[in-house]
Amino acid sequence: MLALSDEQRMVVSSLEQLAEQEFADDAFTWGGDPPMENVNLLARQGFLGINIAEEYGGGGMSEFEAMLSIEAVGRVCPDTAEYLYNQQMVAPRAIEMFGSEEVKERYLPGVTSGEKSIAVAISEPEAGSDVGSMSTTAEERDGELVLNGEKIWVSHIEQADAAVVWAKFPEGLGSLVLDLDSDGIEIAQHYTNMADHVQTQFYMEDIVIPEENVLTRGKEGFKNQLKALNWERLGSATLSNAIAGCAIDHALEYAQQREQFGQPIGDFQGIEWKLADMVKRLEGSRALTYRAAVNAHEQGRVPDRLDASLAKLTSGEMVEDVVSEALQIHGANGYQKEHPLEYLYRLARGRRLAAGTDEIQKNTIAGVLKSEGLPSLT
Repeated sequence: MLALSDEQRMVVSSLEQLAEQEFADDAFTWGGDPPMENVNLLARQGFLGINIAEEYGGGGMSEFEAMLSIEAVGRVCPDTAEYLYNQQMVAPRAIEMFGSEEVKERYLPGVTSGEKSIAVAISEPEAGSDVGSMSTTAEERDGELVLNGEKIWVSHIEQADAAVVWAKFPEGLGSLVLDLDSDGIEIAQHYTNMADHVQTQFYMEDIVIPEENVLTRGKEGFKNQLKALNWERLGSATLSNAIAGCAIDHALEYAQQREQFGQPIGDFQGIEWKLADMVKRLEGSRALTYRAAVNAHEQGRVPDRLDASLAKLTSGEMVEDVVSEALQIHGANGYQKEHPLEYLYRLARGRRLAAGTDEIQKNTIAGVLKSEGLPSLT
């Protein structure tokens, strides 16, 4: 339903075919572990890091194509789509946007080949949405930059080689790349969230960071970092759309096969209306998400914060409701452990928290309205 170029259509079609042929059988069996077999196949086919520059092994395309790849794959295997989201729209995206040439050459080729992954570490026990309360510091000491602090809710750190860490520099907030095999890192504990994904709390003590590993620092640098966070929000919206599409596919198939009272349940008006409302909400979310991506591409690959927050908020609310209705169509079958809808239900709930809660998105939207008013048609 999007006006795609021939090249974009080819990317989407190829990924849909690959996912159906190679990922469908093992979808919903990963139990929270990254689907590395799928990731390695995507890397061999040239679909990993599709928005990273060709000189680092990427596809040289834009974030719009990266988002299309997430949705195409996620309709079949949401776990693989989540990996694509993390490695195309979050930490590696920040490295390519703000990193020194040395840092890009050190980390990005490993990401695009599937040999390395990069985590992102922002939240702290006392600083979640309120990043200004962050206590992790990067201080100048005897001519060196020394990192101290703790991070929590860091996803997939056991598989990651490095992390983009947000910290307080002497002149304000910023970010840097931390090698996770550095001396001074102590794993405090691991948590398992509702989706069975492991998240980690870890401490950093007197870790010397090379100057070239600094991505952003100071007031202007941090503003740029927040712009990069908008890509994370659009990626999250895309992942929500993919999860919702996957749920609708399952619900539609079940509604056409399951018979009650002598006919498929999909022929009952009550089920038809559910399906219609689910598709209506998904298409509205997709329209906001991809409009934001196209606008960003036309504005030097910088997403507008109103666009990003509108898409993130809408998609997060949408996916929870759509998956809930898809489970309702399945009845007791969908409520059983290890059923795809039961997993999607748990997975969907996290999209209203990750990459900025609903409340933060509403604050951002209201702030833009108060300062700039309602956007005009032009």
